[in-house]
Amino acid sequence: MKPVRALALASLFASALAASLSTAAVLKTDPAKSSVAAVFKQMNVPVEAKFKTFTASIDYDAARPEASKASVDIQTASMDLGDPEYNKEVAKKEWFNTAQFPKASFVSTSIKPAAPGKLNVAGKLTIKGKTADVNFPLTVKTEAGKQVFEGQLPIKRLAFNIGEGEWKDTSMVADEVVIKFRVTAGQ
Repeated sequence: MKPVRALALASLFASALAASLSTAAVLKTDPAKSSVAAVFKQMNVPVEAKFKTFTASIDYDAARPEASKASVDIQTASMDLGDPEYNKEVAKKEWFNTAQFPKASFVSTSIKPAAPGKLNVAGKLTIKGKTADVNFPLTVKTEAGKQVFEGQLPIKRLAFNIGEGEWKDTSMVADEVVIKFRVTAGQ
């Protein structure tokens, strides 16, 4: 192979590789337009608690969603139930034990297209030192030039030891919790 031809092939390969890498990029999360909340029932009354501090890393390629990746870290001490005393309570050992487990995390293991604007996501959810395989549907749309990812992940709080001791009783706080999220991100 002549050096000029080898150089041309190497250049073509490098251009193709650069083009394929440029279609997927880690998106920058817009915290002002993003939210994560836990919805549950306390004494059969729906309660929504927002997490004030979280980070999301989304490497999304709309043309090849199966090559995409996502991870989310939530500061458990940032849970806001709307009352400072309740916020102190959920930080305790019986609930999130934020001193020992300051964050909950999700890391995707697969993202698959389901329908236009819909994805099926699987991954590992870790809360309070317990890790479980989870999967959930996700919608993705474009708003004002940014990607918006929305979904709900139902979990059982007792599977993660959230609510130990007397709080294992699900007549006060239901076992079922739905983690609702909306993450807005762009270049």
